[in-house]
Amino acid sequence: MTERLHHPRRPGRPRGAKPGDTRARILAAATDEFGERGYEAASMRAIARRAGVDPALVHHYFDDKQSLVAEVVEVPLRPDRLVGAALDGPLDELGERLVRAVLTAWDSATVRPAAVAALRSAIGQGPVARMLREFLRREIMHRIASRLGDDDDAELRAELAASQLVGVIMVRYVLEFDPVASLPIDELVARVGPAVQWHLTGLPPGSRNGLDRGVAQAKNSAHDE
Repeated sequence: MTERLHHPRRPGRPRGAKPGDTRARILAAATDEFGERGYEAASMRAIARRAGVDPALVHHYFDDKQSLVAEVVEVPLRPDRLVGAALDGPLDELGERLVRAVLTAWDSATVRPAAVAALRSAIGQGPVARMLREFLRREIMHRIASRLGDDDDAELRAELAASQLVGVIMVRYVLEFDPVASLPIDELVARVGPAVQWHLTGLPPGSRNGLDRGVAQAKNSAHDE
């Protein structure tokens, strides 16, 4: 009698699992991995191992770690892609592009409920909040800072610009305070865009030399102390 050889089965979709089941297993594994290790430390390979599938299968369902985050928090929006598109253009118009891109996305009825829920999670406590904060810092703050250059305060300017945007988001979409909640996007862009641009470039419109002197004086004062 010829003995049947059993070749080891290559890891992939679990035996008997339907495609939807496999995707759900990967998402559950990603949720656990992000919760335990945070966004930056988690890897696609570790998520695959936790789900019991081949890493290639994770990439089959999800393009990258960023898309997994969007699925885990159930937001039909990729903020990293949104910001990435806004960063593509002249630096002196970046503030306006960022404000318009963010407000246009949040004004969408299909995006807003999940985005509001994700924002509330990000400012809360627990593993999901940690993961979201790491994601936002890595994929948004760092991208904006890199676009601004390699000077010492690029990260500070990126965070100050983001604080303006988050403030508008909170007032318009979470607290829903009028008149901000009902203003047309164009008017908000016209009003908020210059403030965001000021933080991004470190220069208020028409006051390059004045702000340069003010920043220099502040830095010198801090250094003297």
